[in-house]
Amino acid sequence: MKVGLVSDIHGNRVALEAVLEDMPPVDELYCAGDVVGYNPWPADCVDELRERGVPTVMGNHDAAVAAETPFRFNGMAKAGVEYAEQELSANQLEWLGSLPAERLECDGRVKLVHGHPDDPDRYTRYTYPEEFSPRILGDEDVLVLGHTHDQGARQFAEGIVVNPGSVGQPRDGDPRAGYAVLDLDALTVDTHRVEYDIEAVQAAVAEAGLPERIGTRLARGK
Repeated sequence: MKVGLVSDIHGNRVALEAVLEDMPPVDELYCAGDVVGYNPWPADCVDELRERGVPTVMGNHDAAVAAETPFRFNGMAKAGVEYAEQELSANQLEWLGSLPAERLECDGRVKLVHGHPDDPDRYTRYTYPEEFSPRILGDEDVLVLGHTHDQGARQFAEGIVVNPGSVGQPRDGDPRAGYAVLDLDALTVDTHRVEYDIEAVQAAVAEAGLPERIGTRLARGK
């Protein structure tokens, strides 16, 4: 069984379309949160996941938009949250607000969270083995997380920890959209990057009246 993994789409429809077109055939697609925020297509990104029935967990930007959950946002992030609040319909907000903090999929073999398994707002990197004791990994084989926008995967004795990277706003120095493909039969994961039309996103950011840096940082992957 092969599973596509995405995270931190952040309202970037152009990047999401590129990822979905580039992704090899998979049996399931999962999202580790932050569907909205920053970029100017929150409604389109919500609709894409809803129509595909993608199991998704709630990210901190999703929570801020749908449930007005407080989080320490900078000016860019705050602008993206306010923009999404205006753009989303009541039904879209209801879907976003219904997302759980974690999900168990594939008969409990895969756990989806946004940040740390014990704290969805905590930035946790897949490279820290001390974070992933058997207590935290639990009975699942794979822990999928996002939030850091930093792509990577690591095999531990207890299982695999993978961050598929950010679709809509990479911050690991690579401006290409990130995603991953998990092979549950072989218990392996491959990370992928795909180019997309960043200039088109920058133009849309300007047209929407969002902060210019939301667009300019995309070209640097920062």
